[in-house]
Amino acid sequence: LAPLPTIKQISRDKTVGKFPLLPYSSMLSNAFVWVMYGVMKDLPSVWASNAVGVLLGAYYFTTFVQHCGPMTSNLPGTVEQHLKGTSAIILFNLCLAASGVGSASDVIGKEGVVFCIILFASPLAALKTVIVTKSAASIPLPFTLACLVNCIAWSVMGLWKMRDFNIYFPNLLGLCCAVAQLALKGVYGNRSKIVGDSGHVEMSVETA
Repeated sequence: LAPLPTIKQISRDKTVGKFPLLPYSSMLSNAFVWVMYGVMKDLPSVWASNAVGVLLGAYYFTTFVQHCGPMTSNLPGTVEQHLKGTSAIILFNLCLAASGVGSASDVIGKEGVVFCIILFASPLAALKTVIVTKSAASIPLPFTLACLVNCIAWSVMGLWKMRDFNIYFPNLLGLCCAVAQLALKGVYGNRSKIVGDSGHVEMSVETA
């Protein structure tokens, strides 16, 4: 639910601004992969929570695309590439799960590790924009805070209860990414560049 404020802002402003699409396409892909892993490993706590993530990820992705201009280049990539990539991931995992291959769950688990890392690091896709503009407005704070809490919880569960590398490893890395994003927010804030009448570049502060 953390991305809801950002998605509501996008719907209200009718533009995605500097926000990247990657957090939402990776959220949808990541949640679907973990649903498959949870089902195949008989882990209700994994597949049930991620089933909600699939529904919300689809909603966020659809809403974002509706307000994304055809020339938007900070997604990264294009909307079509994100759509094709997400569809390919879903289809591949459905086919793999239905194949009956003994190692299918292990393959899906390792795939989940990769997508989990991409999901948690995805706001850093705007890192170049943050450094150039000296503004972290393109990093969604609610999403980053949710990742921080989520990664702490699943790291603890994965290490001490499930003892599952596929669970705790990506979440430990995700925790590091979340801390890095919060550090950028702390250093740069939501400042934006404004050119004054004299031609000098001034800095203003935007409220989140």
